[in-house]
Amino acid sequence: LGAAIVIIVGGIDLSSGSMIVFSASICALVLMACAPVDPVTNMPITENLVGWTPVVLAIGVTLMVGLMVGTIHTWLITVVQLPPFVATLASLVGLRSFAKVLNPAVSKSLGSEVTKVRADAESFVLLSEWWVALTVFLVLAVACYILMSHTRWGRHLYALGGNEEAARLSGIQTDRMKWLAYSIGSVTASIAGILYLAKIGAANPGTLGVGYELNAIAAAVVGGCSLRGGLGLIPGVMLGVLFLRVVIDSINKVVSKGSDDYQGMIVGFLVVLAVAFNEFRQSRT
Repeated sequence: LGAAIVIIVGGIDLSSGSMIVFSASICALVLMACAPVDPVTNMPITENLVGWTPVVLAIGVTLMVGLMVGTIHTWLITVVQLPPFVATLASLVGLRSFAKVLNPAVSKSLGSEVTKVRADAESFVLLSEWWVALTVFLVLAVACYILMSHTRWGRHLYALGGNEEAARLSGIQTDRMKWLAYSIGSVTASIAGILYLAKIGAANPGTLGVGYELNAIAAAVVGGCSLRGGLGLIPGVMLGVLFLRVVIDSINKVVSKGSDDYQGMIVGFLVVLAVAFNEFRQSRT
């Protein structure tokens, strides 16, 4: 959903996968900081966390970090004048490396130096239930649909993607609209990171979220978003997500060994096919 809004305004966000693992690491480290310390081993015991206060605190800090990353992307694009591809490519590489350095440094100060930080508090693991992620997705989808289709900001976002110079000359604050789009993109990736952490139980910078930026862009493009900007509907993106998920699960069912290799090829092919179809449709229009 966040990647789709960024694409609609004529941008691109390549940092989704790295943002997922970075957010998961931040959330796990905050939970470790709130956990009681074992007097024998002097290590935090996250499974002994009681109540929802530490979980709410960890989620709040993680979402704030996502908002900060989106703000940095906007600053690089609007003030430094970097192309969106370059600005988010730097985050794609930098955030994952930052997580690899941050996890052992912070966990060492808490008594246990590890790169793969765990989050197994009972209250936090409850977020791994299947209906939690579905409910979060549907609520976010409705919110994004209302924003894009029934608000002035949504019309401004579409106008920005259609023609940025015309939007600026008509009085739209294009920099603020870019900040809104890229902040939504980073915050939704942070939410995904929290849900993945609850499901997997640990944040491993080496494996978590690798290649997920392609899946996010593919779902948006297959759902009807044009990489030129200005086109795309949230219901179409939801269908694109469903279609892509069915394709990936089908590959895993059909191919027993090396399904990840085939998955990358097929998702790449779907992206090319969807972009070609959108270009053909726009040329006819």
